[in-house]
Amino acid sequence: MTCALSVTALGQLPVPAGAVATPVSTSSFAGLVNDHFRQQNSAFTNWDFGGSVRGRFEVKDGYGIPGVPGSLDFRDHGADVDNDYLLEKIRLRAGYTDPWWSALVEGESSLAQSDQRWAYANNPPVAGTVGKKGDGPEADSIELHQAIVGVGNLKELPLALKVGRMEMSYGDERLIGAFGWNNIGRTFDAANVRWQNDWFGVDLFASRPVIPQNGVFDVPNHYDFFSGCYATSLKIPKNIFDVYFLARNASAQAAAAMPSPQFPQPSARDLYTAGLRLKSQPGEFGPWDYALEGAYQFGSFLDPRAGAPTQRLDQSSYMMVIQGGYTFTETWARPRLGLEYSHGSGDSNPQDNRHETFENLFPTNHKFYGYMDFVSLENIHDIRASLSLKPTSKLNVTIEGHGFWLADTHDSFYNVAGVARGGAGPTPGTGYGVNPGYSSFVGTELDVVATYTVARFAQVEVGFGHFFAGDYIQQSLSNPNFGSQDASFVYAQVNLNF
Repeated sequence: MTCALSVTALGQLPVPAGAVATPVSTSSFAGLVNDHFRQQNSAFTNWDFGGSVRGRFEVKDGYGIPGVPGSLDFRDHGADVDNDYLLEKIRLRAGYTDPWWSALVEGESSLAQSDQRWAYANNPPVAGTVGKKGDGPEADSIELHQAIVGVGNLKELPLALKVGRMEMSYGDERLIGAFGWNNIGRTFDAANVRWQNDWFGVDLFASRPVIPQNGVFDVPNHYDFFSGCYATSLKIPKNIFDVYFLARNASAQAAAAMPSPQFPQPSARDLYTAGLRLKSQPGEFGPWDYALEGAYQFGSFLDPRAGAPTQRLDQSSYMMVIQGGYTFTETWARPRLGLEYSHGSGDSNPQDNRHETFENLFPTNHKFYGYMDFVSLENIHDIRASLSLKPTSKLNVTIEGHGFWLADTHDSFYNVAGVARGGAGPTPGTGYGVNPGYSSFVGTELDVVATYTVARFAQVEVGFGHFFAGDYIQQSLSNPNFGSQDASFVYAQVNLNF
C-alpha cells in the first residue's frame, strides 16, 4: 500500500468562501426524515435515514455526441452536434453511528431521457469491448452506490478503519473526487485506515474504481488498483497543509475489464503522483484567500492512441495550480474577485520513450476548468477569472471566464475525461489530432451559474456557458466539409434532500 496526506484526514475542513462556485451547503440539515423520527423518539439519534432527488435538463449545442458518426466538439456542419436531455438521480440511504462503529448503505437510481450519446461508443475502438447505445453514459437504473462499515473512535484511539464501497474526496477534488456533477458519480471498493494525532491526520487507502454499466450489477475494475497516502496538518498557522503520494497500477486487461464501460477505463500503466497543497483557512487573512498545489508524476505508461509507441513509456509529468481571491466583506452582495492559473503538462515528443502528459487520475473537473466540461488538467494552460456574488442569504451567483492554451502542440487536446481527441496526427483539417504546426490557443469560455435555496431541503440551480472557439479548434476543423463553430450550454437543476 502506498501513502498520502489529506484535508479529510482531520475531518472536512472549510474552504475559503467563494473559492469554488458550488450550491449552498446543506451539511447542517439532517434531512426531513431524520428530523421527523428524532423528534418522535431520541432512540433515532444515532440512525440516519434519508436521501435526495436531483433532476437536471441540459441543452448542448456544438458538442460531439459519442456514438453519432462524424460528431465532433465544435464541428459546424456535416454531423449532429446538438443534444438536449433530462437526467434524474435518486439516492436512498440508511445508516447507524455508534461511538465505536458505524454502517451505511446507499442505493442510487440514475435515469436519462432523450440523450443521444451512446452509453459506450467504443471510439476509438478498444479490443475486447463492444459499443452499446442504451440510454446514454449517465444512466444506471439500479446501483449500490455505497456500503460502508467503519470501526474506531478517533476521540479515544488514534486509529480508525472503514471498508466497503465508498466515495473518496481529497483536497479540492482536483485529483480524487466524488464527481458529484455526474448523474452516476464515482465510487471505489476500498479499505481506508485513518491515523490522527495532534500534528496531522493521515488516510492510507487501497481501492479499485467501480465501473458503471446500466442493467448489470456494477463491479470494480479488478485490473485497476488505486492506492494512496493522503495527510493533512494545521500546524502551519492560518493554513491547511496537505502532502500526498498516490499510485495507480493498471494491467493490460484493465481497458476491457467490462464489455461496455460507461466511464473510460485505463490502458496499462504504473503511475506514482507525489504532491503538496497549501490553502488558507477561512477568514484567517481577512478578505484574502489563496491556494497553491503542485504534483510530480513518474512511473510507466502505455499510450493507447493509434500510431503511438507500443512499448511502455517512462512517465515524467507535473501539474500546478495557483489561486487567489479577495472578498469585499463590507459591500453589498459580498463580491469575491478570484484569479487562478492551472497547468497540466503535455508531451513534447510522442515518439520518444517518455510520456510527459499529466494523468488527471480521478478528479471532479467540472468545478475547475469550465462548467461546459470540455477540458481536463492534461496538456493545458487555463487562466480563470471569477466574480462571486451573494445578493441574499439564499442566492449565490458566479460569473467566470477562462482562457485555454495547449501546453504543447506536439500533444493532443484532451476532453474532460482525460481522453485524447483524435488519434496521433490525422491529415490536417480532418479532425483533432497531434498537429505541432497549429496554434496553441484553444479558446475562451464564459460561464454564469446561479443557485437559489428555496428551503433547507430544496435548491434550484441554473447555468449558462458559451465557448468561443480559438485558432487551434478552427485549424483542426478547417476542412470545408466540417467547419468550426462556438459551443453553448444551458441547464436547469432542482435538488431535494429528505
